[in-house]
Amino acid sequence: MWPATNPPGPGLGWAPTLSPMSVPARSASSRSAAPRPEPGSETRRENRQLRELVAVYSHLSGLASQDADMDGVVRLVAHRTRAAVVVLGSGQQPLAAAPAGSADRLATVIGAGPLAPVLAAAAQNRRPMSLPGLGTETGTITVAPIMVNHDVVAHLVTVRPAAAAPGPELDDDLNLLLTEHAATVCGIILGRERAVAAAGGRARAELIEGLLLARDRDDGEAERWAGHLGFLLGVEHHVFAVALLDGVGERQPEGSTPDRSRMLALAERAVLRAIPDAIVAMRDTEVVAVALVPPGTGAGLDGVRALAQRCRAAIVERHPDVTVVAGIGGCCRQPMEISRSYQEARRAIDAAARMGTTPAVVAYDDLGIHRLLLQVPDLGELRSFATSVLGDLVREPGRAELLQTLSAWFRTGGSPQRTARALHLHANTVSYRIRRVEEIAGLRLDDHHDRLLAQVACEIVEVLGPW
Repeated sequence: MWPATNPPGPGLGWAPTLSPMSVPARSASSRSAAPRPEPGSETRRENRQLRELVAVYSHLSGLASQDADMDGVVRLVAHRTRAAVVVLGSGQQPLAAAPAGSADRLATVIGAGPLAPVLAAAAQNRRPMSLPGLGTETGTITVAPIMVNHDVVAHLVTVRPAAAAPGPELDDDLNLLLTEHAATVCGIILGRERAVAAAGGRARAELIEGLLLARDRDDGEAERWAGHLGFLLGVEHHVFAVALLDGVGERQPEGSTPDRSRMLALAERAVLRAIPDAIVAMRDTEVVAVALVPPGTGAGLDGVRALAQRCRAAIVERHPDVTVVAGIGGCCRQPMEISRSYQEARRAIDAAARMGTTPAVVAYDDLGIHRLLLQVPDLGELRSFATSVLGDLVREPGRAELLQTLSAWFRTGGSPQRTARALHLHANTVSYRIRRVEEIAGLRLDDHHDRLLAQVACEIVEVLGPW
Protein backbone atom coordinates (compact mmCIF):
# COMPACT_ATOMS: atom_id res chain seq x y z
CA MET A 1 0.00 0.00 0.00
CA TRP A 2 1.22 3.47 -0.86
CA PRO A 3 0.62 5.71 2.16
CA ALA A 4 -1.30 8.95 1.83
CA THR A 5 1.10 11.84 2.25
CA ASN A 6 0.80 15.57 2.73
CA PRO A 7 0.78 17.41 -0.61
CA PRO A 8 3.88 19.33 -1.54
CA GLY A 9 3.87 23.11 -1.49
CA PRO A 10 2.68 25.67 1.04
CA GLY A 11 -0.76 25.80 2.57
CA LEU A 12 -3.63 23.43 1.86
CA GLY A 13 -4.04 24.15 -1.83
CA TRP A 14 -2.91 21.16 -3.84
CA ALA A 15 -2.31 22.04 -7.47
CA PRO A 16 -0.47 19.27 -9.34
CA THR A 17 1.38 20.19 -12.48
CA LEU A 18 -0.63 18.72 -15.36
CA SER A 19 1.41 18.09 -18.47
CA PRO A 20 -0.26 16.94 -21.68
CA MET A 21 1.35 14.25 -23.76
CA SER A 22 4.68 15.48 -24.99
CA VAL A 23 8.30 14.43 -25.32
CA PRO A 24 10.27 17.36 -23.82
CA ALA A 25 13.75 18.09 -25.03
CA ARG A 26 16.55 18.01 -22.48
CA SER A 27 18.23 21.32 -21.80
CA ALA A 28 22.01 21.84 -22.27
CA SER A 29 22.49 22.40 -18.56
CA SER A 30 20.78 19.15 -17.66
CA ARG A 31 22.95 17.29 -20.18
CA SER A 32 26.12 18.74 -18.74
CA ALA A 33 25.05 18.00 -15.18
CA ALA A 34 24.27 14.36 -15.89
CA PRO A 35 26.99 11.72 -15.91
CA ARG A 36 28.38 11.14 -19.40
CA PRO A 37 26.92 7.85 -20.70
CA GLU A 38 28.97 5.28 -22.50
CA PRO A 39 29.03 5.80 -26.24
CA GLY A 40 25.90 4.35 -27.82
CA SER A 41 24.27 3.35 -24.48
CA GLU A 42 21.54 5.99 -24.73
CA THR A 43 20.64 4.89 -28.24
CA ARG A 44 20.49 1.24 -27.16
CA ARG A 45 18.27 2.16 -24.21
CA GLU A 46 15.88 4.13 -26.42
CA ASN A 47 15.73 1.33 -28.99
CA ARG A 48 15.02 -1.19 -26.23
CA GLN A 49 12.19 0.96 -24.89
CA LEU A 50 10.74 1.50 -28.37
CA ARG A 51 10.76 -2.27 -29.00
CA GLU A 52 9.03 -2.77 -25.67
CA LEU A 53 6.44 -0.14 -26.57
CA VAL A 54 5.76 -1.72 -29.98
CA ALA A 55 5.41 -5.16 -28.37
CA VAL A 56 2.87 -3.87 -25.84
CA TYR A 57 1.00 -1.96 -28.58
CA SER A 58 0.77 -5.17 -30.61
CA HIS A 59 -0.40 -7.16 -27.60
CA LEU A 60 -3.07 -4.57 -26.75
CA SER A 61 -4.32 -4.49 -30.34
CA GLY A 62 -4.54 -8.26 -30.25
CA LEU A 63 -6.69 -8.10 -27.12
CA ALA A 64 -9.08 -5.70 -28.88
CA SER A 65 -9.44 -8.06 -31.86
CA GLN A 66 -9.91 -11.15 -29.66
CA ASP A 67 -13.02 -9.90 -27.80
CA ALA A 68 -11.08 -9.57 -24.55
CA ASP A 69 -12.45 -7.59 -21.62
CA MET A 70 -10.96 -4.60 -19.78
CA ASP A 71 -9.53 -6.86 -17.07
CA GLY A 72 -7.15 -8.31 -19.64
CA VAL A 73 -6.06 -4.83 -20.72
CA VAL A 74 -5.30 -3.55 -17.22
CA ARG A 75 -3.44 -6.76 -16.31
CA LEU A 76 -1.22 -6.36 -19.35
CA VAL A 77 -0.51 -2.67 -18.70
CA ALA A 78 0.16 -3.33 -15.01
CA HIS A 79 2.58 -6.14 -15.87
CA ARG A 80 4.49 -4.15 -18.49
CA THR A 81 4.69 -0.85 -16.60
CA ARG A 82 4.99 -2.23 -13.04
CA ALA A 83 2.22 0.21 -12.10
CA ALA A 84 -1.14 -0.02 -10.38
CA VAL A 85 -3.75 0.34 -13.14
CA VAL A 86 -7.40 1.20 -12.55
CA VAL A 87 -10.30 1.98 -14.90
CA LEU A 88 -12.61 4.53 -13.26
CA GLY A 89 -16.20 4.92 -14.42
CA SER A 90 -18.04 8.23 -14.78
CA GLY A 91 -18.71 8.27 -11.03
CA GLN A 92 -15.07 7.39 -10.18
CA GLN A 93 -16.14 3.83 -9.38
CA PRO A 94 -13.54 1.18 -10.29
CA LEU A 95 -14.56 -0.91 -13.34
CA ALA A 96 -11.33 -2.92 -13.58
CA ALA A 97 -8.04 -2.96 -11.67
CA ALA A 98 -4.69 -4.75 -11.59
CA PRO A 99 -2.88 -6.01 -9.65
CA ALA A 100 -5.23 -7.01 -6.85
CA GLY A 101 -5.92 -4.17 -4.45
CA SER A 102 -5.00 -1.42 -6.92
CA ALA A 103 -8.34 0.33 -6.49
CA ASP A 104 -7.67 0.60 -2.75
CA ARG A 105 -4.13 1.84 -3.40
CA LEU A 106 -5.46 4.52 -5.72
CA ALA A 107 -7.96 5.65 -3.10
CA THR A 108 -5.10 5.98 -0.62
CA VAL A 109 -2.97 7.94 -3.05
CA ILE A 110 -5.65 10.42 -4.07
CA GLY A 111 -6.38 11.01 -0.41
CA ALA A 112 -3.51 13.49 -0.63
CA GLY A 113 -5.36 15.58 -3.24
CA PRO A 114 -8.55 15.48 -5.31
CA LEU A 115 -8.39 13.49 -8.53
CA ALA A 116 -11.55 15.04 -10.03
CA PRO A 117 -9.75 18.12 -11.49
CA VAL A 118 -7.24 15.86 -13.20
CA LEU A 119 -10.00 13.68 -14.66
CA ALA A 120 -11.90 16.78 -15.80
CA ALA A 121 -8.80 18.25 -17.48
CA ALA A 122 -8.05 14.99 -19.30
CA ALA A 123 -11.68 14.74 -20.44
CA GLN A 124 -11.74 18.35 -21.65
CA ASN A 125 -8.47 18.07 -23.57
CA ARG A 126 -9.26 14.56 -24.81
CA ARG A 127 -5.61 13.68 -24.10
CA PRO A 128 -3.76 11.86 -21.33
CA MET A 129 -2.37 13.92 -18.45
CA SER A 130 0.40 13.21 -15.98
CA LEU A 131 1.18 14.62 -12.56
CA PRO A 132 4.14 14.05 -10.24
CA GLY A 133 4.09 11.63 -7.37
CA LEU A 134 2.47 12.61 -4.11
CA GLY A 135 5.02 11.07 -1.77
CA THR A 136 8.32 9.28 -1.46
CA GLU A 137 6.80 5.95 -2.55
CA THR A 138 4.61 7.21 -5.38
CA GLY A 139 5.91 7.96 -8.85
CA THR A 140 4.13 9.50 -11.82
CA ILE A 141 0.33 9.29 -11.98
CA THR A 142 -1.12 9.16 -15.51
CA VAL A 143 -4.76 9.71 -16.44
CA ALA A 144 -6.07 8.92 -19.95
CA PRO A 145 -9.69 9.49 -21.04
CA ILE A 146 -11.59 6.49 -22.42
CA MET A 147 -13.92 7.57 -25.24
CA VAL A 148 -16.87 5.87 -26.93
CA ASN A 149 -18.37 7.71 -29.92
CA HIS A 150 -16.56 10.95 -28.97
CA ASP A 151 -17.94 10.81 -25.41
CA VAL A 152 -15.63 10.37 -22.42
CA VAL A 153 -17.19 7.47 -20.51
CA ALA A 154 -14.33 6.45 -18.19
CA HIS A 155 -10.65 7.05 -17.39
CA LEU A 156 -7.60 4.79 -17.28
CA VAL A 157 -5.34 5.69 -14.34
CA THR A 158 -1.85 4.35 -13.73
CA VAL A 159 0.11 4.98 -10.53
CA ARG A 160 3.77 4.02 -10.71
CA PRO A 161 5.87 3.39 -7.62
CA ALA A 162 8.74 5.83 -7.11
CA ALA A 163 11.34 3.06 -7.18
CA ALA A 164 10.43 0.33 -9.64
CA ALA A 165 12.07 -3.06 -9.74
CA PRO A 166 14.80 -3.49 -12.32
CA GLY A 167 13.54 -4.30 -15.77
CA PRO A 168 12.62 -2.87 -19.17
CA GLU A 169 10.53 -0.06 -17.68
CA LEU A 170 9.33 2.70 -20.01
CA ASP A 171 10.15 6.29 -19.20
CA ASP A 172 7.37 8.77 -18.41
CA ASP A 173 6.83 9.96 -21.99
CA LEU A 174 6.54 6.47 -23.47
CA ASN A 175 4.39 5.41 -20.53
CA LEU A 176 2.04 8.26 -21.44
CA LEU A 177 1.80 6.93 -25.00
CA LEU A 178 1.15 3.40 -23.73
CA THR A 179 -1.57 4.59 -21.35
CA GLU A 180 -3.25 6.49 -24.18
CA HIS A 181 -3.23 3.44 -26.44
CA ALA A 182 -4.56 1.22 -23.64
CA ALA A 183 -7.37 3.74 -23.06
CA THR A 184 -8.22 3.56 -26.77
CA VAL A 185 -8.45 -0.22 -26.55
CA CYS A 186 -10.66 0.07 -23.46
CA GLY A 187 -12.90 2.43 -25.45
CA ILE A 188 -13.22 -0.17 -28.21
CA ILE A 189 -14.15 -2.82 -25.64
CA LEU A 190 -16.71 -0.59 -23.89
CA GLY A 191 -18.20 0.46 -27.22
CA ARG A 192 -18.54 -3.15 -28.26
CA GLU A 193 -20.15 -4.07 -24.94
CA ARG A 194 -22.61 -1.20 -25.29
CA ALA A 195 -23.52 -2.25 -28.81
CA VAL A 196 -24.07 -5.84 -27.70
CA ALA A 197 -26.15 -4.66 -24.73
CA ALA A 198 -28.25 -2.41 -26.97
CA ALA A 199 -28.86 -5.22 -29.44
CA GLY A 200 -29.73 -7.56 -26.57
CA GLY A 201 -32.09 -4.94 -25.16
CA ARG A 202 -33.89 -4.61 -28.48
CA ALA A 203 -34.20 -8.37 -28.83
CA ARG A 204 -35.51 -8.65 -25.27
CA ALA A 205 -38.07 -5.89 -25.89
CA GLU A 206 -39.29 -7.69 -29.01
CA LEU A 207 -39.68 -10.96 -27.09
CA ILE A 208 -41.66 -9.22 -24.33
CA GLU A 209 -43.86 -7.47 -26.88
CA GLY A 210 -44.54 -10.80 -28.54
CA LEU A 211 -45.60 -12.38 -25.23
CA LEU A 212 -47.90 -9.46 -24.39
CA LEU A 213 -49.68 -9.60 -27.73
CA ALA A 214 -49.47 -13.30 -28.65
CA ARG A 215 -52.84 -14.52 -27.41
CA ASP A 216 -53.75 -18.21 -27.37
CA ARG A 217 -50.56 -19.40 -29.08
CA ASP A 218 -50.15 -23.15 -28.73
CA ASP A 219 -47.25 -23.71 -31.13
CA GLY A 220 -44.59 -23.60 -28.40
CA GLU A 221 -43.26 -20.24 -29.61
CA ALA A 222 -44.47 -18.35 -26.52
CA GLU A 223 -42.80 -20.90 -24.27
CA ARG A 224 -39.48 -20.47 -26.09
CA TRP A 225 -39.73 -16.68 -25.86
CA ALA A 226 -40.54 -16.83 -22.16
CA GLY A 227 -37.67 -19.23 -21.54
CA HIS A 228 -35.20 -16.72 -23.00
CA LEU A 229 -36.60 -14.06 -20.67
CA GLY A 230 -36.32 -16.20 -17.53
CA PHE A 231 -40.02 -16.99 -17.03
CA LEU A 232 -40.45 -19.87 -14.54
CA LEU A 233 -43.05 -22.39 -15.67
CA GLY A 234 -45.75 -23.31 -13.16
CA VAL A 235 -44.93 -20.43 -10.76
CA GLU A 236 -47.46 -17.71 -10.05
CA HIS A 237 -46.90 -14.47 -11.96
CA HIS A 238 -49.02 -11.36 -12.44
CA VAL A 239 -48.68 -8.83 -15.22
CA PHE A 240 -49.04 -5.24 -14.08
CA ALA A 241 -48.96 -1.99 -16.02
CA VAL A 242 -48.24 1.52 -14.72
CA ALA A 243 -49.93 4.01 -17.06
CA LEU A 244 -49.99 7.78 -17.43
CA LEU A 245 -53.52 9.15 -17.76
CA ASP A 246 -54.71 12.50 -19.05
CA GLY A 247 -56.69 13.54 -15.95
CA VAL A 248 -59.12 10.67 -15.46
CA GLY A 249 -59.78 10.19 -19.16
CA GLU A 250 -58.01 8.28 -21.87
CA ARG A 251 -54.30 7.48 -21.97
CA GLN A 252 -52.19 10.39 -23.07
CA PRO A 253 -51.66 10.37 -26.85
CA GLU A 254 -48.15 9.77 -28.05
CA GLY A 255 -46.15 12.99 -28.09
CA SER A 256 -48.56 14.92 -25.89
CA THR A 257 -46.13 15.04 -22.95
CA PRO A 258 -42.48 15.83 -23.70
CA ASP A 259 -41.20 14.09 -20.56
CA ARG A 260 -43.41 11.01 -20.85
CA SER A 261 -40.57 8.59 -21.57
CA ARG A 262 -38.47 9.98 -18.70
CA MET A 263 -41.40 9.63 -16.31
CA LEU A 264 -41.99 6.04 -17.38
CA ALA A 265 -38.28 5.32 -16.98
CA LEU A 266 -38.66 6.13 -13.26
CA ALA A 267 -41.18 3.30 -12.89
CA GLU A 268 -39.05 0.95 -14.99
CA ARG A 269 -36.02 1.54 -12.74
CA ALA A 270 -38.20 0.96 -9.66
CA VAL A 271 -39.10 -2.50 -11.01
CA LEU A 272 -35.50 -3.38 -11.79
CA ARG A 273 -34.30 -2.23 -8.35
CA ALA A 274 -36.81 -4.57 -6.72
CA ILE A 275 -36.33 -7.43 -9.22
CA PRO A 276 -33.07 -7.04 -11.21
CA ASP A 277 -33.99 -9.83 -13.66
CA ALA A 278 -37.63 -8.79 -14.09
CA ILE A 279 -39.40 -9.10 -17.42
CA VAL A 280 -40.20 -5.42 -17.97
CA ALA A 281 -40.85 -3.24 -21.02
CA MET A 282 -41.61 0.45 -21.57
CA ARG A 283 -44.41 1.00 -24.09
CA ASP A 284 -46.05 4.18 -25.45
CA THR A 285 -47.82 5.39 -22.30
CA GLU A 286 -47.10 2.61 -19.82
CA VAL A 287 -44.50 0.38 -18.22
CA VAL A 288 -45.43 -3.31 -18.22
CA ALA A 289 -43.84 -5.93 -15.96
CA VAL A 290 -44.33 -9.65 -15.44
CA ALA A 291 -43.94 -9.97 -11.68
CA LEU A 292 -42.91 -13.28 -10.14
CA VAL A 293 -44.56 -14.33 -6.89
CA PRO A 294 -42.00 -16.61 -5.17
CA PRO A 295 -43.48 -19.90 -3.96
CA GLY A 296 -44.28 -20.06 -0.27
CA THR A 297 -44.11 -16.30 0.35
CA GLY A 298 -47.82 -16.03 1.09
CA ALA A 299 -47.78 -12.55 -0.43
CA GLY A 300 -49.50 -13.47 -3.69
CA LEU A 301 -51.42 -10.59 -5.22
CA ASP A 302 -50.66 -8.33 -2.24
CA GLY A 303 -46.93 -8.52 -2.95
CA VAL A 304 -47.49 -7.56 -6.60
CA ARG A 305 -49.82 -4.79 -5.46
CA ALA A 306 -47.08 -3.37 -3.22
CA LEU A 307 -44.54 -3.49 -6.08
CA ALA A 308 -46.95 -1.75 -8.44
CA GLN A 309 -47.57 0.90 -5.81
CA ARG A 310 -43.81 1.56 -5.48
CA CYS A 311 -43.49 1.93 -9.25
CA ARG A 312 -46.40 4.37 -9.35
CA ALA A 313 -44.95 6.32 -6.43
CA ALA A 314 -41.60 6.63 -8.24
CA ILE A 315 -43.38 8.80 -10.85
CA VAL A 316 -45.76 10.67 -8.56
CA GLU A 317 -43.01 11.72 -6.14
CA ARG A 318 -41.18 13.52 -8.97
CA HIS A 319 -44.30 14.59 -10.93
CA PRO A 320 -47.16 15.09 -8.45
CA ASP A 321 -49.44 16.71 -11.04
CA VAL A 322 -49.47 13.64 -13.29
CA THR A 323 -52.28 11.08 -13.02
CA VAL A 324 -50.77 7.61 -12.75
CA VAL A 325 -52.72 4.37 -12.32
CA ALA A 326 -51.36 0.84 -11.95
CA GLY A 327 -53.45 -2.09 -13.15
CA ILE A 328 -52.79 -5.73 -12.20
CA GLY A 329 -53.89 -8.72 -14.24
CA GLY A 330 -54.85 -12.13 -12.98
CA CYS A 331 -52.50 -14.98 -12.17
CA CYS A 332 -50.55 -16.59 -15.03
CA ARG A 333 -48.43 -19.72 -14.66
CA GLN A 334 -47.78 -20.49 -18.32
CA PRO A 335 -46.27 -18.26 -21.02
CA MET A 336 -49.42 -18.35 -23.14
CA GLU A 337 -51.33 -16.82 -20.20
CA ILE A 338 -49.15 -13.68 -20.07
CA SER A 339 -51.14 -11.95 -22.82
CA ARG A 340 -54.44 -12.61 -21.01
CA SER A 341 -53.05 -11.23 -17.74
CA TYR A 342 -51.78 -8.13 -19.58
CA GLN A 343 -55.18 -7.51 -21.17
CA GLU A 344 -56.75 -7.77 -17.70
CA ALA A 345 -54.27 -5.21 -16.35
CA ARG A 346 -55.26 -2.83 -19.15
CA ARG A 347 -58.95 -3.36 -18.38
CA ALA A 348 -58.32 -2.56 -14.74
CA ILE A 349 -56.73 0.76 -15.76
CA ASP A 350 -59.60 1.42 -18.18
CA ALA A 351 -62.04 0.81 -15.32
CA ALA A 352 -60.48 3.62 -13.33
CA ALA A 353 -60.40 5.91 -16.37
CA ARG A 354 -63.97 5.23 -17.55
CA MET A 355 -65.64 5.24 -14.16
CA GLY A 356 -64.09 8.58 -13.22
CA THR A 357 -62.08 7.29 -10.26
CA THR A 358 -58.29 7.10 -9.97
CA PRO A 359 -57.24 4.71 -7.22
CA ALA A 360 -53.52 4.14 -6.94
CA VAL A 361 -53.65 0.46 -7.87
CA VAL A 362 -56.52 -1.45 -9.48
CA ALA A 363 -56.46 -5.26 -9.60
CA TYR A 364 -58.61 -7.01 -12.19
CA ASP A 365 -59.53 -9.68 -9.66
CA ASP A 366 -61.02 -6.97 -7.43
CA LEU A 367 -63.31 -5.51 -10.10
CA GLY A 368 -66.08 -8.02 -9.52
CA ILE A 369 -69.23 -7.07 -11.41
CA HIS A 370 -67.43 -4.09 -12.91
CA ARG A 371 -65.85 -6.51 -15.36
CA LEU A 372 -69.31 -6.78 -16.94
CA LEU A 373 -70.10 -3.10 -16.59
CA LEU A 374 -66.95 -2.29 -18.57
CA GLN A 375 -68.49 -4.02 -21.56
CA VAL A 376 -71.20 -1.36 -21.79
CA PRO A 377 -69.83 1.20 -24.27
CA ASP A 378 -72.01 4.13 -23.11
CA LEU A 379 -71.80 5.26 -19.49
CA GLY A 380 -75.14 7.02 -19.99
CA GLU A 381 -76.73 3.61 -20.37
CA LEU A 382 -75.41 2.61 -16.96
CA ARG A 383 -76.77 5.78 -15.36
CA SER A 384 -80.13 5.24 -17.05
CA PHE A 385 -80.29 1.69 -15.71
CA ALA A 386 -79.51 2.78 -12.14
CA THR A 387 -82.10 5.56 -12.32
CA SER A 388 -84.78 3.19 -13.60
CA VAL A 389 -84.14 0.83 -10.68
CA LEU A 390 -83.62 3.30 -7.81
CA GLY A 391 -85.84 6.15 -9.00
CA ASP A 392 -85.95 9.16 -6.66
CA LEU A 393 -83.19 7.68 -4.53
CA VAL A 394 -80.72 8.95 -7.15
CA ARG A 395 -82.75 11.82 -8.58
CA GLU A 396 -83.09 13.63 -5.24
CA PRO A 397 -79.82 14.61 -3.49
CA GLY A 398 -81.46 14.45 -0.06
CA ARG A 399 -81.76 10.68 -0.32
CA ALA A 400 -78.01 10.06 -0.05
CA GLU A 401 -78.18 8.54 3.45
CA LEU A 402 -80.75 6.02 2.25
CA LEU A 403 -78.48 4.95 -0.62
CA GLN A 404 -75.54 4.72 1.77
CA THR A 405 -77.53 2.48 4.09
CA LEU A 406 -78.71 0.29 1.20
CA SER A 407 -75.14 -0.21 -0.08
CA ALA A 408 -73.89 -1.11 3.41
CA TRP A 409 -76.85 -3.47 3.85
CA PHE A 410 -75.83 -5.35 0.68
CA ARG A 411 -72.17 -5.51 1.79
CA THR A 412 -73.12 -7.06 5.15
CA GLY A 413 -75.38 -9.72 3.65
CA GLY A 414 -78.68 -7.98 4.49
CA SER A 415 -78.12 -8.01 8.26
CA PRO A 416 -79.55 -4.93 10.09
CA GLN A 417 -77.28 -5.59 13.09
CA ARG A 418 -74.03 -5.76 11.05
CA THR A 419 -75.12 -2.78 8.96
CA ALA A 420 -75.82 -0.80 12.14
CA ARG A 421 -72.35 -1.58 13.49
CA ALA A 422 -70.73 -0.58 10.19
CA LEU A 423 -72.59 2.76 10.07
CA HIS A 424 -72.63 3.38 13.85
CA LEU A 425 -76.44 3.38 13.88
CA HIS A 426 -79.16 1.57 15.81
CA ALA A 427 -80.49 -1.60 14.18
CA ASN A 428 -84.02 -0.16 14.23
CA THR A 429 -82.80 2.88 12.27
CA VAL A 430 -81.33 0.57 9.62
CA SER A 431 -84.59 -1.40 9.34
CA TYR A 432 -86.57 1.83 9.01
CA ARG A 433 -84.33 3.12 6.23
CA ILE A 434 -84.51 -0.14 4.29
CA ARG A 435 -88.34 0.06 4.40
CA ARG A 436 -88.15 3.67 3.11
CA VAL A 437 -85.91 2.47 0.23
CA GLU A 438 -88.54 -0.10 -0.76
CA GLU A 439 -91.31 2.51 -0.61
CA ILE A 440 -89.49 5.20 -2.63
CA ALA A 441 -87.99 2.89 -5.30
CA GLY A 442 -90.90 0.46 -5.46
CA LEU A 443 -88.68 -2.51 -4.69
CA ARG A 444 -89.21 -5.71 -2.75
CA LEU A 445 -85.82 -6.58 -1.35
CA ASP A 446 -87.01 -10.00 -0.18
CA ASP A 447 -87.45 -10.86 -3.88
CA HIS A 448 -84.18 -12.12 -5.41
CA HIS A 449 -84.85 -10.40 -8.76
CA ASP A 450 -85.43 -6.95 -7.23
CA ARG A 451 -82.53 -7.46 -4.85
CA LEU A 452 -80.13 -8.25 -7.74
CA LEU A 453 -81.25 -5.21 -9.74
CA ALA A 454 -80.87 -2.93 -6.72
CA GLN A 455 -77.41 -4.27 -5.89
CA VAL A 456 -76.13 -3.73 -9.45
CA ALA A 457 -77.64 -0.23 -9.47
CA CYS A 458 -75.90 0.58 -6.17
CA GLU A 459 -72.56 -0.56 -7.63
CA ILE A 460 -73.05 1.79 -10.60
CA VAL A 461 -73.93 4.73 -8.34
CA GLU A 462 -70.95 4.02 -6.08
CA VAL A 463 -68.52 4.02 -9.00
CA LEU A 464 -70.00 6.81 -11.12
CA GLY A 465 -71.03 9.00 -8.20
CA PRO A 466 -74.30 10.89 -7.75
CA TRP A 467 -75.95 12.67 -10.68
